[in-house]
Order: sequence, then C-alpha cells, then structure tokens
Amino acid sequence: MTKTPHFSAWLSSLRSSLIIAEKNARIYYAKPPVLIFGVLFPLFLFLAFALGREIPAQVLVPGLVAMTLFFTSSSVGPLITPWERNARTYERLLTTPLSLPSLLLGDILAGLVFGITISVVPLFLGFIFFRTGIVHPLVLAVDMFLGSLCFACLGVLLSSPATEAPSQVMMLSALVRFPLIFISGIFIPLGELPVWGRVIAPISPLTYAADLVKYSLYGRSFYPPPLNFAGLALFSLGFFIIAVKLHKRSLVKGLL
Repeated sequence: MTKTPHFSAWLSSLRSSLIIAEKNARIYYAKPPVLIFGVLFPLFLFLAFALGREIPAQVLVPGLVAMTLFFTSSSVGPLITPWERNARTYERLLTTPLSLPSLLLGDILAGLVFGITISVVPLFLGFIFFRTGIVHPLVLAVDMFLGSLCFACLGVLLSSPATEAPSQVMMLSALVRFPLIFISGIFIPLGELPVWGRVIAPISPLTYAADLVKYSLYGRSFYPPPLNFAGLALFSLGFFIIAVKLHKRSLVKGLL
C-alpha cells in the first residue's frame, strides 16, 4: 500500500516529536528543579496537610495520586524552553526541518511519560499501606494518560514567555498551579466545598483528573466519568492550541 504524502508528513512529524521527547528525557528528568518541583514538593505539601489529621484513605490516596500526576507532568515543560533558549539550542532546533508544534509535542510527550511513571509510586503506596484496590482499571489507565497529557500541555503553555531564566517561568508556574490545587477537591472533597467552591471547581483541569482517580479506586465520583474525560480532553486541546500561538509570538519577539 502506497503511503499518501499527508500520512508520510504526519509520520515524519511524529518521529521528530518522539526524538525530541527522548532527548528531553535524557537531559531534563534528573535536573534538580524538575525533581524538587515535580516530585518532592507535592509530596511534602500533601504530607504537611495530612499528618496529624484523620483523613480517610478515600480522600488521601486519590488526592496524592492526582496531585503527583499534576505536578510531575507539568514540571518538565516550564523548564525545557528557557534552558534551551539560554543554551541557544531552541532556535537551532527550529532551523531544522521541524515545526514548532512538533517541537512542543516532543516537550509534551516528555512530561507525559514522566508524570505517568512517577504517579505509579503513590498508587503502590496506596496498595501497600491502605489496601487500596482498583475498581475500574481501564478508567484509571485512561485518566492517567489524559490527565498527564493535559498537565503536560499546561506546562508547555507556561513555558511560552520569551525569557531565558527558568526561575521566571517557575514563578509563573507556581502562581497558576497552586490556586488550581485548592479548588480541585484535593484537600476537601468536592461535595463538601461551599457553593462558590463547587462553582469554580470546573475551571481547573485537576478537578476532573482527581475525580476520575477517586472513581477508579472507589467507584464513586462527583461528576459523571464521561464529563471528566471530556473536560480533560478539551483542556488538553485548548492548552496545546494556545501554547503554539504564544510560543510563535515569543519566537517573533526574540527575533526582533
């Protein structure tokens, strides 16, 4: 069967994105800011909230899994672009036969794999210490993929400012991510939030991922699972489209 030009171009673009993702994984996974902001920080934040309080496993385990997925997936993207701008490799990559969306997709795939891999750890901790089972394994698998994809897209979006200083991007990232945590039902279940909290909870993509984790492990959720899946998919698409536009604008500013 002869491959069409469009299919060949799409395949070549995907191959380029996978190469970028592999490069990012080798270079950036072990960077201290990624490990601190992506792994250690959410763990200590959750422990500071949970220690000394009688929090049921139905809240503790899904919240820790969802927050780990959120922080790890969104921690790689905000650091890649400023580091590569500083090393003068960002523009060099774009001078190759590589489109900006393909480059950003490679960054997203790196965040996606990192998020899913690290988020397996709190799941195993839940199995060991709380005898947590999985009621809906397929829902959990799709949630881990869609949630990690969504948060990785958010991370790439946050890396769009035209700066070479990772600290500036991480400051912006913190300003965006922290409010999302506290309105997403991580620390307080959605059903126990005040009315205003339940009104603003849907604006956070973490709300849908955390609700699906709870449904996967315990068979209960605040929103219907199809709504949660739709929310994650729409946020992923929206974040990616906006990220491409903002990165193009930043690239033009950098060339002027």
